[in-house]
Amino acid sequence: MPPLPPLTKALMLICTAVFCVDQFVRLEVLFALWPLQSGLFWPWQMLSYGFLHGDLLHLSFNMLGLWMFGSELERLWGRHRYWQFLLASLLAAAVTQLLVTWLTRSMVPTVGASGALFGLLLAFGMLFPNRIIVPLIPPIPMKARTFVIVFGVLELVLGLYGRSGIAHFAHLGGMLGGFLMIRFWRGQSPFGGMRRR
Repeated sequence: MPPLPPLTKALMLICTAVFCVDQFVRLEVLFALWPLQSGLFWPWQMLSYGFLHGDLLHLSFNMLGLWMFGSELERLWGRHRYWQFLLASLLAAAVTQLLVTWLTRSMVPTVGASGALFGLLLAFGMLFPNRIIVPLIPPIPMKARTFVIVFGVLELVLGLYGRSGIAHFAHLGGMLGGFLMIRFWRGQSPFGGMRRR
């Protein structure tokens, strides 16, 4: 395996360290993404929530995704563009989740880097559509493009009908943020085929 690129490695270490600290000092009150109507929302939470994770499984899956997809994208794009992409995905996921919690009147905070990870997943599928990957669940080889479509549809269905406590619309928001960032870099309008002048 090639060595981890520096930003991906740093993010994995920071998320792991924050998770360990969170076991002793509860960080959610100040750093989770609280709904706007909760009275606990602060602007910095739109970034800080991405470094918190609910449990070890949540952290492990996100770090696995960061390693699988982020490492290659950082090597391809370089550190600066990679950081911009992660930021766009994370912020788009936060805005989407804030909108959903406001519409549903939810008071539950959101934590995790999953929104940014779903942005990376989308980018991987767009840039390497025919690359064969084998997800953990289900362990079936499939093209990256197919994997992205399956997970996108699954997130939408679970967001509309599921009651799992997982922020499925934040994941979709992260994918949307990543999609828009790639369109911007390509000089394309957000959803049309026309190029910007």
